[in-house]
Amino acid sequence: MVHRLNTADASFAKQFDAFLHLRAEEEQDVARVVKDIISQVKRDDDKAVIALTHKFDRVKLAPNTLRVSPQEIAKARKACGKDILGALEQAAKRIRLYHQKQLPKNLQYKDKQGVTLGWRWNAIDAAGLYVPGGTASYPSSVLMNAIPAQVAGVKRLVMVVPMPDGVVNPAVLAAADIAGVHEIYRIGGAQAVAALAYGTESIRPVDKIVGPGNAYVAEAKRQVFGKVGIDMIAGPSEILIVADNKNKPEWIAADLLSQAEHDKVAQSILITDDKNFAARVEKAIAATLATLSRAEIARASWQDYGAIIMVRDLKEAAELVNTIAPEHLELAVDKPDVLAARIRHAGAIFLGRHTPEAIGDYIAGPSHVLPTSRTARFSSGLSVYDFLKRTSLIGCNASSVKAIGKDAAILADAEGLSAHALSLRLRL
Repeated sequence: MVHRLNTADASFAKQFDAFLHLRAEEEQDVARVVKDIISQVKRDDDKAVIALTHKFDRVKLAPNTLRVSPQEIAKARKACGKDILGALEQAAKRIRLYHQKQLPKNLQYKDKQGVTLGWRWNAIDAAGLYVPGGTASYPSSVLMNAIPAQVAGVKRLVMVVPMPDGVVNPAVLAAADIAGVHEIYRIGGAQAVAALAYGTESIRPVDKIVGPGNAYVAEAKRQVFGKVGIDMIAGPSEILIVADNKNKPEWIAADLLSQAEHDKVAQSILITDDKNFAARVEKAIAATLATLSRAEIARASWQDYGAIIMVRDLKEAAELVNTIAPEHLELAVDKPDVLAARIRHAGAIFLGRHTPEAIGDYIAGPSHVLPTSRTARFSSGLSVYDFLKRTSLIGCNASSVKAIGKDAAILADAEGLSAHALSLRLRL
């Protein structure tokens, strides 16, 4: 049954804290299984990847069939309708234009002591893009992962996508072609993450791995971090909607279910100040569920993890939002900008009644790869910055090293590092 909370209740603080910890991860020995898979790939290279793919995806591969061929990609494009290809092209254009505006600038200057300072941005050389396959097959995720990397200047984009029973959504391959992915491999799971991190005879390693996956993929990313970079440890999807009674209940119901249909442990939350409106949204949810292709998943998510939080005034909503730190936040109110100005923690904010979260999933522009499970308190969504590194620039001449070197030598002495101090004083 959907969870109901009310800020007017004396027990609200206790109930709200319990709600925040509702989605505890299922206890399973994922870490041990993943560690064993990674060890196999490190030891046996292609042989391990091929055996594990046969075991988990029921696909027989050979070293020469791991990679998707250009002919297969061309065939996949032809299998897509013109409307699908047109929509992917339009989405790619908008995503690319948005991320081009994120590109940072290099800087170099001289301070008052004559020291040259600054920074320079460089893209990583190779990025691994994990794209879910099977029942969770999202061409949009290809665009949202690959295009920020391409805009950043990454020279080699490598995509892995599981193809259970040899089946793949042709739109996934078409999206990869549109986004400019250089290599595509028909593998998934922890073994794909290990192959990207450590390399095999057929797959050269990358520098960073991004993209969502199941618990095994998330754990594999956690375990290879340090050998390679990762974007984040992604959890189930979530949406929080702050709505007044001027909204159409059917719109809000559909928005809540748009995330609930992702996963049985996804979470949808409504915050409102009108009890009657909340009841109308609940009624609309029940009616909408009957029309959905993924109704069973959406219903389980809403009943087990969904919530309606009543507030005395929508002004109370901001701090509740900041505590929840949602992946997606819709502000379906009269003056969304005013409320948005008070929000510090959210993956993405959707402003106004005509901005459903789904517009961000596909075509608005920002990447839809966003922090989940309250990690928006300290992290951001995927962007150009995830594929760039900043290198500091420092340059002294004889005059400037004398101007600041004495104090540096004093600090070196204080830390007991005499060679540091000597290297400075020899130049003074």
